[in-house]
Amino acid sequence: MVSVRPPGRGVDKLLLAPQDLRTSDPTVASDIYAGRFSFAGHSVAVGGFSPFLAEPPSADWADELHGFAWLRHLREAGTTLAHANARALVDEWITLKGGPDADARSPEVSARRLISWLSHSPLILEGADRAFYRRFLRALVRETRRLNRSVGAAGEGAPRLMVAAALAFAGLCLSGETRLQRASAKDLAEEIDRQILPDGGHVGRDPNDLVELLIDLIPLRQAFAARNLQPPQQLVTAIDRMTPMLRFFRHGDGDFAHFNGAGATSTDLLATVLAYDDARGQPLDDAAHSGYQRLSAGETLLLLDAGPPPPFGVSEKAHAGCLSFELSRGPERIVVNCGAPRFGREDWERAARATAAHSTATIDGESSCRFARGGTRRLIGARILAGPVVVPVNRRRDERGVTITASHDGYAERFGVIHERSLTLGPGGETMLGEDVLRGVGDTATRGGDREVALRFHLHPSVRASLTHEGRAVILALPGGGGWSFTAEDGVVSLEESVFLAGALGPRRSEQIVVRAPLGAALRLVWSFERMPAETPQRRMPAADDFDALPL
Repeated sequence: MVSVRPPGRGVDKLLLAPQDLRTSDPTVASDIYAGRFSFAGHSVAVGGFSPFLAEPPSADWADELHGFAWLRHLREAGTTLAHANARALVDEWITLKGGPDADARSPEVSARRLISWLSHSPLILEGADRAFYRRFLRALVRETRRLNRSVGAAGEGAPRLMVAAALAFAGLCLSGETRLQRASAKDLAEEIDRQILPDGGHVGRDPNDLVELLIDLIPLRQAFAARNLQPPQQLVTAIDRMTPMLRFFRHGDGDFAHFNGAGATSTDLLATVLAYDDARGQPLDDAAHSGYQRLSAGETLLLLDAGPPPPFGVSEKAHAGCLSFELSRGPERIVVNCGAPRFGREDWERAARATAAHSTATIDGESSCRFARGGTRRLIGARILAGPVVVPVNRRRDERGVTITASHDGYAERFGVIHERSLTLGPGGETMLGEDVLRGVGDTATRGGDREVALRFHLHPSVRASLTHEGRAVILALPGGGGWSFTAEDGVVSLEESVFLAGALGPRRSEQIVVRAPLGAALRLVWSFERMPAETPQRRMPAADDFDALPL
């Protein structure tokens, strides 16, 4: 790009435009030109007014608007009109300084906007005059300086790593920013060390964070190469560790398991990121640092949350799902957790984070974690105040298959019990045996028969269930025509309503198997899932796509 008068502090040109790996849709460009801005499940028609002055229908909508990631759709359109529209909207934001919404200048949104502007600078600047070029460069410098001053205000965890990445992009893309480039590379390396665990998981324990981070970290690694600069070693090794973890959490249908805030999987982003996994190695079975276990046999996959909640500072999205599991066979999901909705999380937050929304045990309907509420929440956010601390895990293989035994002490203080769960996946993946034990520890005075234990097994919305054998078993019909049976040796088995929050089109009604029993001196519940023979008659079921989203 041609050099012009410096907009400030020696920056006189853009040196490169990072690649944007997000998929785009040129039809969205037509909507934007027509004044319709559809983000986060809401659509706002602004007519001839500025979208940056419109009343946002939700915080998520406003964040996406001011983050400018939607510029990729205008880029994909590739028309002169789309270029002019992109430039006009960016110029409007600069003139209005983002408008009245204070969140537009939050560190997380500012970081996304800075990355978007840098990535789409060819789109924004094509056909621009020198005056706009200078104005745009000045805006980039201001955004960079403001973001650099507000790093400490960014949310801990993934938001702060994204801010560090944005500043590293700025240091590489803006001329005359050698000092920023070196400092931001150092800060990025330190943040990666704090957040990316040895097995490649993220400290916040949300599988979706891996995709959202990699979609920026991979182009950042490329940007270092484009500048003929050595990227921080932490960046290189983090990417190499994180990509196999994507396969760890991935079910046969391509979606992630729904642990600790994971919602609907962005399958297009996931496929894009996996295309950059040069090693393409097999995922770990034992991701002990991240607190997860993986069992696979034949086409059957079982994933288990076998870790305590994440550290206090990064626990705002974490769920009380210790010892919950998900089960799938090939592309068909069977047992799931409810997950989190893609948008409007605040409406479902309390229910989604509760232990009862997970396929594990609850006592008297209470969660294994205690969340900040009321005034405490207003001070520190929706963090976890208490929960499981000790979660020992044992993994063994014998003639029955592979068995994982894990326990947690999340109910020890309130109920004087430890919850221990053993899961065995048989050879070939045809059977899964489970055993839940609740045993007393310390002062057991709070225990008693009036307290109830409930084992919950949330079913994917495409699974249809029916009770049989005098309520001792459940037959599960899968959309592909196969079936599984569930049996429990003890307790009362029932089918109850549930909701699958992580649907791509919104929450969907589903069912859950519940096994209830009084909390005795040493409660032991044994249960199993078994694949039914292929010749077993099954009623024809519609495909999963036939079930419409059902907002509740």
